[in-house]
Amino acid sequence: RRYPLSPLETAKMTCTIDYYFAFMSPYAYLAHTQLPKIAAEHGATVAYRPFRILELMKLVGNRPTTIECANKNRYAGADLKRWVKRYNVDFARNPNSKSFDFAELDRAALVAIADGRGAAYVTAIFAAIWGKPEDLSQRTVLQAVLSRAGFDSKHLLERANAETITAQLDAATNAAAERGVFGAPTMFIGEQMFFGNDRLDFVVEALRSAA
Repeated sequence: RRYPLSPLETAKMTCTIDYYFAFMSPYAYLAHTQLPKIAAEHGATVAYRPFRILELMKLVGNRPTTIECANKNRYAGADLKRWVKRYNVDFARNPNSKSFDFAELDRAALVAIADGRGAAYVTAIFAAIWGKPEDLSQRTVLQAVLSRAGFDSKHLLERANAETITAQLDAATNAAAERGVFGAPTMFIGEQMFFGNDRLDFVVEALRSAA
């Protein structure tokens, strides 16, 4: 057989979870606390795919409704508490998040992923934003978070601010939109797309079918 494998056939061979995430999403943080365990239990790997969520929403005609709708925002607060209790994970809203350079955090993720250390980077940054909040707008704090995770923080951030990485992030955002992503967290198993932290049961079912 010489013709290319379909995405679903590739998933069956590699059992890859394509994980499209945004650091500013608390639900993406919650999904991340579970996906590595789910992947390990099913012989799968997680492919981390950062993108610029607000820019993607503009591309696909979506809107950040929890920001725009006070009722939905109040509901989300209660819903998050339920999931935090179910997962038994650390969680707190970060009082400094409005001053974070999320685009830089995304670019640095691309660098870490290229170095084969995407999981460690994503875990460290998510924890510092949503787990045990730290002020990542302060350079020394961000560098300390990365250093504790085993990165050469200064070198990583220098690489993250190269024009080529900015172009890669833009391309990744466009590619996510073209694939059908409209928000975070979004997971793919082959061609099957699952949106939301509350769809992880379906991710598990898809992994079982792909095994």
